[in-house]
Amino acid sequence: MMTQAEIRNRLKDKTVGIAGCGGLGSNAAISLARIGVCSFVIVDFDHVDESNLNRQYYFREQIGDRKVDALSLNMTRINKAIRIESHAVRIESEDVKTLFGKCDIIIEAFDRADAKTMLIETVMEHLPQIPLIVGNGMAGIGGFQDLRIVHWSENVYVCGDGSSEISDELPPLAPRVAIVANMQANLALELLIK
Repeated sequence: MMTQAEIRNRLKDKTVGIAGCGGLGSNAAISLARIGVCSFVIVDFDHVDESNLNRQYYFREQIGDRKVDALSLNMTRINKAIRIESHAVRIESEDVKTLFGKCDIIIEAFDRADAKTMLIETVMEHLPQIPLIVGNGMAGIGGFQDLRIVHWSENVYVCGDGSSEISDELPPLAPRVAIVANMQANLALELLIK
């Protein structure tokens, strides 16, 4: 077993990419900042909205702020030594290598299935040496026993139940979203300190 100091020492030179700063991305980033990751690349085009507060790591006074700015502020409030490269853009396949090419690991945190697919395909083709941790299936209430991690391909891992789709009947809510985000963060930690 490693001490907290040993874990922080192993993480201090690692860079984590966060693709999407919503429910998964904001919560995973905060957890990783708390345990000692000191370098991040965070990317999201969106702004904090009141409807985000039920599951995303933002505060009422941040409504209207760009998510990358609000998340950067929240992370540096935890650790002032954190280095954050933020990009307020919508990620396109041609940007993935430039944005995340220097990362040690990438956490996918998109809402839309087509964006998830684009990132998975692009990372597998152009950045196969970088582990990608995807979130899929975290909508609704309960069913925690169905959440799992699947090693989907050589460098792609999927966290979630793999089936629950967000809808009016199955909204994304803080408990399951945060659990999956922390599954992503925990797996990232495991892979980074190996």
